[in-house]
Amino acid sequence: MNRVRCLVLNAALGPLDYKVPDGMSVEPGQVVECPLGPRAVIGIVWEAERLPGAEVPAEKLRPLRGLLPIPPLPAPLRRLIEWTADYYCAPLASVARMALSSGGALKGPATTIEYRLTGGLPERMTPQRQAALEALEGEQATIRELAGIGGVSEGVLRGLVNQGCLEPVEVDCDRPYHLARPDFAQVDLSDHQQAAAATLGAAVKAGKFAPFLLDGVTGSGKTETYFEPIAEALRMDRQVLVLLPEIALTEAFLSRFEERFGAKPVLWHSSLKSTERRRAWRAIANGTAQVVVGARSALFLPYAALGLIVVDEAHEVSFKQDDGVRYNARDVAVMRGAFEEIPVVLASATPALESLAMVESGTYAKLDLPSRFGGAAMPTIRTVNLTEHVPGRGSWLAPPLVEALEERLARGEQSLLFLNRRGYAPLTLCRNCGFRFQCPNCSAWLVEHRFSRRLACHHCGHETPPPDTCPECGEPDCLVACGPGVERIADEVAERLPDARVFVATSDTLNSPGRAAEFVTLVENGGVDVIVGTQLVTKGFHFPDLTLVGVVDADLGLEGGDLRAAERTYQQVAQVAGRAGRGSKPGEVLIQTRHPDAPVIAALAAGDRDAFYEAETEARRMAGAPPFGRWAAIIVSSEEESEARDAARRIGDARPRHDDMAIYGPAPAPLSLLRGRYRYRLLINAKRSARLQDTIREWLGALDHPAGVRVGVDIDPYSFV
Repeated sequence: MNRVRCLVLNAALGPLDYKVPDGMSVEPGQVVECPLGPRAVIGIVWEAERLPGAEVPAEKLRPLRGLLPIPPLPAPLRRLIEWTADYYCAPLASVARMALSSGGALKGPATTIEYRLTGGLPERMTPQRQAALEALEGEQATIRELAGIGGVSEGVLRGLVNQGCLEPVEVDCDRPYHLARPDFAQVDLSDHQQAAAATLGAAVKAGKFAPFLLDGVTGSGKTETYFEPIAEALRMDRQVLVLLPEIALTEAFLSRFEERFGAKPVLWHSSLKSTERRRAWRAIANGTAQVVVGARSALFLPYAALGLIVVDEAHEVSFKQDDGVRYNARDVAVMRGAFEEIPVVLASATPALESLAMVESGTYAKLDLPSRFGGAAMPTIRTVNLTEHVPGRGSWLAPPLVEALEERLARGEQSLLFLNRRGYAPLTLCRNCGFRFQCPNCSAWLVEHRFSRRLACHHCGHETPPPDTCPECGEPDCLVACGPGVERIADEVAERLPDARVFVATSDTLNSPGRAAEFVTLVENGGVDVIVGTQLVTKGFHFPDLTLVGVVDADLGLEGGDLRAAERTYQQVAQVAGRAGRGSKPGEVLIQTRHPDAPVIAALAAGDRDAFYEAETEARRMAGAPPFGRWAAIIVSSEEESEARDAARRIGDARPRHDDMAIYGPAPAPLSLLRGRYRYRLLINAKRSARLQDTIREWLGALDHPAGVRVGVDIDPYSFV
């Protein structure tokens, strides 16, 4: 082969042809350095017939500069990249970039210098040096990473190096991970677990594509069940990928994994240091990383010998990426399993309707775990009608819930209050003139956070300290917090139960695996009486002494324009209810609501999941909504409102006319200003037989827009803001 076609990692460029220099051997999947003008760019050698492009005369071809010292991307991964780009209407280069997500890993073997404390003290102690010495105990990393951990400048740390308080350590970037042993510990499984594990283990041995839905009630032992096929894959020297929806869940998972297999798995998520990402990426590519536990981006890594994929909490909305390449990791995981010809396990206590439809059609096999492990009973569930049991003025907890909290505290048991709203209050206004604090970058109210003493936007991250006077009328002491967030609920609990030890569990307080591990240890050791948390606490945690769950506002998720609102509310409340009574003590769940007769609330109270799913399925069928129809969104944005509006109108005016497709809009998005960009949306509702992606590509491809306009496509959207 004296010429190759390369996919360069620039979405604005199409495939480029290059000459292969004499003495260089290349194959599809090889990562190469390509000349482009005066500079060099990274490219991936691709099968020419799969990347359409004009044939360039041989004499015009420039030679490749070199091969990067990493294994070629395997053919199944290249097919997955093609499928993802095609299905989600994304640039091929943008998807391929996710497979090469560690720049340091592409440079070959290397060592690096990290630093650790020596135990010595500096001649002159300053507050910054004192803070650094306390924060860096047990840490080893680069100076830049230690500065981030210690919250000090790099100059402070270099001063500690000069004083002999930090010492350099040369580290092999590619040092091997500890090996997991499939037979390190034996676990007693129930009959249902044993049957499911045997089916999954046989599928791993068979080495064929086989998608499974592991449908088990909360506390049924789904994790221990899928550990057995993981052990089978390890015996066969095959790699395993386990996807988790939240990095806060990883520490609890790592402990259970280490107890079973004698070593921790390899981690992959956004909080890893660059050296850790490099080491993990190279171990995955050369096959020495046995089990990888990661967020959705781990799905596109170049596994050398993948044998099993597990998607835990497979119903979770956080598996859907809402910017960049807008893909759903649950669905892409199934497709990777198909291309790799391996089994895929989707584990959930509240499966997505789309997954249940795949079971109904015979595409997925369903494995049931109908009862809790060890004889633990499911909790009793009751609704608290807020129109009858009205909380006191300025309060949010109804009397029956407060009484239940007092009973648990008296018995030395733990309680959990769930409200999916971070901060202290969702809105702050002036009681004198009515001024409301709004984000300058988004069409959203600023949320008061009393822990950090900030007014914050949960969409763009903008923060400002709360003023002493109203910015509009200048009146002092007139700012009022409206509505509850978890911090306000925690204050109410502290006021009503002054002896209770309260912990607020949100993405603000559990923002790293380490903090999540500290939280788990604190609760397991009995250091917390009442947990007040958001959706972060609805899944994955196992606290045997937690016997009461209170849902503060079950109606919150049913508000707004979310087309999956009922399903999402059911999943969240059912998951958080599943935290109660997981040990030997019986559990109780109290659901505060103003609409106890709403179908989703009634189904939760009755514990009748099947009735809810049947009703929701029928409603979706009548509306032509997923899984019986298709949705797609087109999002138009610009820093200039008129520019965004005009571009959206041009797209709307050029809409195709198809009998199997309805196109609504354009209209201002519910969140019409986001991160300084004005937004308009169109929503497409198509029959399953429609050529949805091809139609969108032809439609949008024929239009040109000003440079400041961005047009995004979201296939199977989960966000409607």
